[in-house]
Amino acid sequence: MLNREILLVGYGSLLSGYGLLAERRGGVSRLIARDAVPVSIHNARRGLAKPSSHGRYLAMDIEPVARTASITASIAAGDIGIGGLLLTFDREYAPLIARREEYDPDSFVRLIGLADRAGKPIGEFLLEIDRGANCDLLAYRIALRTILDYTSPGYIFHPVEIDDGRIAIIAIGSGFDGSGDPAIVSRRRQYKMDRLLSLDESMRTEIPGFDRAGQIGYYAECVLGGLHGLNVGDLAPQFDETAGWARELAEHLRSLAACERERFIAATSLDAARYGERFSSRRTPNLDTLLELARMK
Repeated sequence: MLNREILLVGYGSLLSGYGLLAERRGGVSRLIARDAVPVSIHNARRGLAKPSSHGRYLAMDIEPVARTASITASIAAGDIGIGGLLLTFDREYAPLIARREEYDPDSFVRLIGLADRAGKPIGEFLLEIDRGANCDLLAYRIALRTILDYTSPGYIFHPVEIDDGRIAIIAIGSGFDGSGDPAIVSRRRQYKMDRLLSLDESMRTEIPGFDRAGQIGYYAECVLGGLHGLNVGDLAPQFDETAGWARELAEHLRSLAACERERFIAATSLDAARYGERFSSRRTPNLDTLLELARMK
């Protein structure tokens, strides 16, 4: 079978063991990767924008800086680009990955089947569609919708080229500008999320029944990636120690950090030696303010 494994680039809650194991949600949408490597993501910015399917708060989304170019990634070697995680999953995880990203599991399995029949890995199959759409996000979604007869209001899988020659997939929010099907309203359009937000800005959103604790808990899942040396500097500078939510986030982080290394190793199927070789103990400098608040430095 061609697509025995799925290469997925995580950039939000998939950056931490706590997030991968979905412990805040009682293990619902729990994922166990077969392998994990740090990467730097290029031509990209991330922030909160996509309403979560797991609660009344915003999840992380990612967008290209240059709209006419693709998002790419390199095996991390420094702080250039934003921190991500290249995760390898067995094919059997496809329905679970899809469900977590608010994508119909049967449609995702069918999409992988189309790649099989084309004799291509799923990333390469999607890259061909992306190039045919000139890297335009909406044009890509329209083309994928035509091929698959499905699109999602949540996240949609896009290709991301890795500098080692592999092509992974990355989940990008079904856009404010359209899902690829006029009949399917994206969550971002539904909630008027026309731009990426910081945590502070998310606290002022007008989502009905907004879950403040859920938002802070989710953000902690993302920031925890910084404890593994992943570059979360684009998220960390937004911490204002005088903001009311900052101490809440710090306290939440403190309660999770003690077991995060063990969770991460379990969620990525690494052993202690490989973890030590691949992941740095060096933290994003701008994360220090939050760690000081949590009394962890």
